[in-house]
Amino acid sequence: MKKHFYALLSVICSLISINSVSAAWFEVTGTATIVSSEEAARIHALEDAIYKAVQFSGADIGSISNLRPFLETERKEYQFTNHEVRYVRIDRERSRSGQIVINARIDIYPSANGCHVDQYKKTFLVGNIDLASPQQAVMGQIYKVGDDFSHVINRQIDQQSRSFVSVGSTDYALSKNQPERLKMIAQDHGAQYIMAGVITDLTATIEQKLLRDDVINRQFALEMYVYDGKTGHEIYNRNYREVANWPFPKTSQVDTRSARFWASTYGDMMLRVSRNIMLDLESELSCKITLPEIAYKWGNTITMDLGRMHGVKEGDKLQLWHTGSFIDQNGLPRNKVSESGITLTVSRVYEHEAELAVDQPELAGAIQIGDVMHKL
Repeated sequence: MKKHFYALLSVICSLISINSVSAAWFEVTGTATIVSSEEAARIHALEDAIYKAVQFSGADIGSISNLRPFLETERKEYQFTNHEVRYVRIDRERSRSGQIVINARIDIYPSANGCHVDQYKKTFLVGNIDLASPQQAVMGQIYKVGDDFSHVINRQIDQQSRSFVSVGSTDYALSKNQPERLKMIAQDHGAQYIMAGVITDLTATIEQKLLRDDVINRQFALEMYVYDGKTGHEIYNRNYREVANWPFPKTSQVDTRSARFWASTYGDMMLRVSRNIMLDLESELSCKITLPEIAYKWGNTITMDLGRMHGVKEGDKLQLWHTGSFIDQNGLPRNKVSESGITLTVSRVYEHEAELAVDQPELAGAIQIGDVMHKL
């Protein structure tokens, strides 16, 4: 306990002596359960250590995904260029109680120009995660595992994401073949993006033992989709596959909402997948522009549809863009966005919206509901 206290104290002391954009060494401990091999567990433990250091430092957690391929080579030291994580040194590595534990020192140069710093947070609506083959959930009777996992992802985004904020979850059926329906659901919930998924594999392999309990290893394969709330189109998808020990009796009924399940080796693996989903979203979508929209207008006072939960602060400056539509020569409807010379300043912030004052009052008449802005 005393050892962990001094390790934490050294990190805190190093932070006191630097500002947010200076380099710092972080001493962290990463852990991972051994499932398929010690080599795979080592990589997961190293990822865990890097994640803790990056999260604590305030650096861009979305950049962690880019490091994963380089961690597959077993070394004591890793050096990176053009990355906020500059150097990783493994001081100690050991196996303990079925886990790999890594003590590492990580050199981080947090950037003041990351997308999570320059832009407002994007809103996510998390849909239920379906089972492609419900019969695969018979062992343990975990028919609700997809729904419960969607709540885990929702909480992961809401509590640990730098670029996103969750607006909750929905029980509505989500399909890429119904873009208009997706747009309506996104509008009703104020979501810029909608996430959905399908668990495609929950099969298990059983290794029978004569004098001991059987060893059950169970698959977890997931296909995730992200839809743009403005267009209803699919903009991102990724597959995840892991395997972990299933520590429960074959004939037992397992409650996938219980702490017992999420503290097990299988639940721990699913928690790691949920974190990887969040990190991949940070990597892929954090730099996509967030465009606040004019929702209400009264004289020179303008209300936009982003507020405190999105990171809006009093005094923020925004540039206005006019939106419009037209019919092209082929008779197809098109949208257009044109830059204006109008800037606005946030004067009052609420949880889900904010009021702005027009910096050029004589141009306020040109502002229309539906016009968009970007943060300066």
